[in-house]
Amino acid sequence: MRRFHLAASALALGSVALLGTAQPALAEDLATKKAIEAEYDSSLAPLFLDFHQHPEMGFLEKRTAGIMAAELRKAGLEVTEGVGGTGVVGMLRNGKGPLILIRADMDGLPVEEKSGLAYASKDKQVGEDGKEYPVMHACGHDTHITAMIATARRLAATRSAWRGTLMFIVQPAEEGVRGAKAMMEDGLYKRFGKPDYALAFHVAAELETGKVSASEGIQYSSSDSLDIRVPGIGTHGAAPHLGRDPVYIASQIVTALQSIDSREISPTKPVVVTVGSFHAGTKHNIISDEAKLQVTVRANDEETREQVIATVERIAVNIGKAHGLPDNLPVEVKRLSGTPTTNNDPALARRLNAVMSRELGAAAFQPFEQKNMGAEDFTYFVAPDLGIPGYYFAVGGTTPERLAAAKAGGPPIAGHHSPLFQIAPRESIVLGARAMIAAVMDLAPAK
Repeated sequence: MRRFHLAASALALGSVALLGTAQPALAEDLATKKAIEAEYDSSLAPLFLDFHQHPEMGFLEKRTAGIMAAELRKAGLEVTEGVGGTGVVGMLRNGKGPLILIRADMDGLPVEEKSGLAYASKDKQVGEDGKEYPVMHACGHDTHITAMIATARRLAATRSAWRGTLMFIVQPAEEGVRGAKAMMEDGLYKRFGKPDYALAFHVAAELETGKVSASEGIQYSSSDSLDIRVPGIGTHGAAPHLGRDPVYIASQIVTALQSIDSREISPTKPVVVTVGSFHAGTKHNIISDEAKLQVTVRANDEETREQVIATVERIAVNIGKAHGLPDNLPVEVKRLSGTPTTNNDPALARRLNAVMSRELGAAAFQPFEQKNMGAEDFTYFVAPDLGIPGYYFAVGGTTPERLAAAKAGGPPIAGHHSPLFQIAPRESIVLGARAMIAAVMDLAPAK
């Protein structure tokens, strides 16, 4: 097993302390950093800018997938396109050793970019529903796929340093938590082999550049999307007593759903119920015959997840009854796409967290703290019944200067999915690739 040692004090001084047998590994690590930085300045930056300026929504990433397939082929990988829709799989074989899955998601979001960046996206795209939307990489997936190209290039160029097979997964539709499941249903492991390990990372706007962080347990919450249809009995706005107002009923449902966290679930268990969309009516003086809500539910364990979803349905249906909706016009709750919690394998996380600290310097690894209830569909690649250890880590995306300015009362750091979202691409991409390479080198050492 290879070992890298980099003293934090030496790093701060810009000098290197070579410790025992670590000298060759450290030299290789520094060479990796230098090589990726050089590639960023020459060829990765244009790719990132292209990805950022031309985002595509889930299962519509044809242009992005084509570029990724071409770049992986150039790096020497065997590439298969159209896996699970627009997904791409690249195989890099290098003798006997473990099969390691490396995943990057590639979809953007239906958000109009207002970051003020010179390279901001101005693209629009017709979605799966036939409507046109402004599109933005508001979650950093453009950095993920650019870092994957850097990782593939470097590992292909340093075959003497590792042994095994690498499965590069360019995944569609992560934002709707649908893409990983679609690739698995398309026979991913039957067609390309069952991995011994699965790796992924996500850029984090709240984390300082130069830092990586990963949990030894839960990394992301579960996520479920629910559609609630509230029927009504339409009438004139001046005669509400002649109908049943779905806007009022739906408003009562929105308010009541906020009691789930405070009155239905144990205070020791984190839960989020957010109504993200409310649509009803066509004109000021018409009481419509329908209102529609779109709800997201988050939890940190499966029992709580199911309890919350059942409670949403109970509250919605019975508020409809309480407001006089007849039996033939019930409130309907439909459960759409969802994903369980994403959990790192504890033993693998302890091992690779130590690798990150050695490789990148002790100061670079930051203990994991769950700051929100974001979700991921990476969990489908490492479902418990598959027995595949998974490791998902965060890479810092915001410079110390911007974080300090925000703390001092300056512009706040925009969160993921915000139209103001932005990260430092060079720092995020270089560190993400270095960290991924470090994990592969440790798991698949040259004998």
